[in-house]
Amino acid sequence: MVRVVVEKSLAGPITEALRRVRRTSGVSLAFAGVVRDGSAVTLAHFVGRTSGVLDGLSVEAGHGLGGKVLRLNRPLAVDDYLKTPHITHRYNPAISAEGLRAVAAVPAIVDGRVVAVLYGGLHCENPVGNRLFDTLVGEARTLEQQVAVSRALIEADAGAGPDVDMLRDRMSQAYTRLRLLARTVDDAALADEIARITDVLLDEPALRVPVAVTLTPREQDVLALAALGYSNARIGGELGVSAETVKGYMKAAMGKLEAGTRLEAVVLARRAGLLPG
Repeated sequence: MVRVVVEKSLAGPITEALRRVRRTSGVSLAFAGVVRDGSAVTLAHFVGRTSGVLDGLSVEAGHGLGGKVLRLNRPLAVDDYLKTPHITHRYNPAISAEGLRAVAAVPAIVDGRVVAVLYGGLHCENPVGNRLFDTLVGEARTLEQQVAVSRALIEADAGAGPDVDMLRDRMSQAYTRLRLLARTVDDAALADEIARITDVLLDEPALRVPVAVTLTPREQDVLALAALGYSNARIGGELGVSAETVKGYMKAAMGKLEAGTRLEAVVLARRAGLLPG
């Protein structure tokens, strides 16, 4: 059940990641697949120019570029997919029909296992540059954090059910956006009203686990964004601060909550009623 819920929760983040890959790197097609049972990558997410021939293709471990990435657990790239001697060519007909030549693939790895593979492809034979490679790696790291957060929160409340988990995710997003909005308005009364609304989204006091912890507003903001699976860089972008500053806030919050990891900090903050859950 945990695996199924996590897979469903990846659909939106993967599409957003692919949009950023295409916008940032300029590739003609960004695509991805989720790994099931560690044996194959099923391609199902596409952003850019595509004929649709790759949709639903199951790439087996060890075969093609994605299959080799799945087997080796590391990023790889080829400047001409159809001619390179470094991969098997089981999927050449599909790649040829799609018109792809230069392709890079990067795994998203959680607990030592590949959970998804992100691709960037060009409809021409060009060297895969550092810009594309770095962009794919960065987005894969973000996905890893999102999957890890989803698993931690689901396992922390085992038995709640997928409907409750989806509702919690929506509440977390609404709570975070309202907190950020409150910081942008000049009307004090409106800001106070927004703050009251965010308080309503937190657990009832009777349901909270008593914890003698007081987080600063910025520390709460950082944890709220981390609960959505955002990386430090993306949290910094949302809050208008550097990634190093975000690390400082996160370290302080983890210390107050006596958490060993950021994921544990999110779970403890939720249980203490400091985040919606």
